[in-house]
Amino acid sequence: MNAPLFASLPDPLPASDPYDEWRDQVRAFWQAGIAPGREVWPGTADLFAASPALPAAGTDRPALRVPRAFPDLARKAILHTDPARRALLYRLLWRLQSEPRLLDLSSDPDVHAAYLLAKAIRREIHKMRAFVRFRVLMEDDGTERHVAWFEPRYPILRANAAFFVNRFAALRWSILTPLGSLHWDGTALHEGPPATRGDAPDGDPAEDLWRTYYASIFNPARLKVGAMVKEMPRRYWKNLPEAALIPELVAGAQAREAAMVKAGAVEHGPAPQSLDAVASGIQSCRMCPIGCNGTRAVMGEGPARARLLIVGEQPGDHEEEQGRPFIGPAGTLLRGALAEAGIDPAQA
Repeated sequence: MNAPLFASLPDPLPASDPYDEWRDQVRAFWQAGIAPGREVWPGTADLFAASPALPAAGTDRPALRVPRAFPDLARKAILHTDPARRALLYRLLWRLQSEPRLLDLSSDPDVHAAYLLAKAIRREIHKMRAFVRFRVLMEDDGTERHVAWFEPRYPILRANAAFFVNRFAALRWSILTPLGSLHWDGTALHEGPPATRGDAPDGDPAEDLWRTYYASIFNPARLKVGAMVKEMPRRYWKNLPEAALIPELVAGAQAREAAMVKAGAVEHGPAPQSLDAVASGIQSCRMCPIGCNGTRAVMGEGPARARLLIVGEQPGDHEEEQGRPFIGPAGTLLRGALAEAGIDPAQA
């Protein structure tokens, strides 16, 4: 199968982006002495409105100065679709010249509004990284291209380009959206026109394996539907192969949880009365497959009435070999942190 969309890739990604364009515009406004509220942005001018009067040629103005946090804030906020975003950022930029600590005032209406725009963009960038699903498309030359369809609310393709290039550098891939497309040929990144859902493949054989895996790791005991929908909004579900399983998995979660509890209900006998008894018990326990796989449980060490208890997630290779806790790389880091905090590990 070959899609004409990939037959001839466009030129590599151009250098300019929305932030660069906005920055060039505000520099011109600043040098012309145009105060916020009097500027006219490209594409928004009223044909019957008078153009703002510019000062005489040769007028010199000091260079714009901004705190380090402002460019990152502006790069994200400018990607929002709010029609007032450019004017808002220009107003902030103008105010920063006399109020250098302005961005620290989160209660300021302009600062608060800009941070909300940037927050929405950061969230959309994260969602794209989490919910892009590539499908394999065979091209005429017999090579594979991994193609994904995604529907972002904002033009975030460029903001995410480096992430996907670094993560999937060895693949030839395309990400198609209604707002534009990205194409990686293994050496260069190309930017293409908007696409439609029909330009992307519907699925591939690997998706059955993915759905099986997803169903296997779905933990009914930790299910919180509200939190799940907040993290994975329903508008993304139609393009996620695993999403078709979610209603059934949610519906059966309570029964599966009850079965897990029942399966784990075993008689452990009298509770151990000392640390030595606990150590002996975990070494001899064979009530589940974990105790039968030949690995070594690590009880721990330290005084029985210590005021600080540190519990590791699981023994690493070093801990399992020597039967002592926190002696591997992570343990070395922990012990160093304890020493910096003035805590004696021997007393924990």
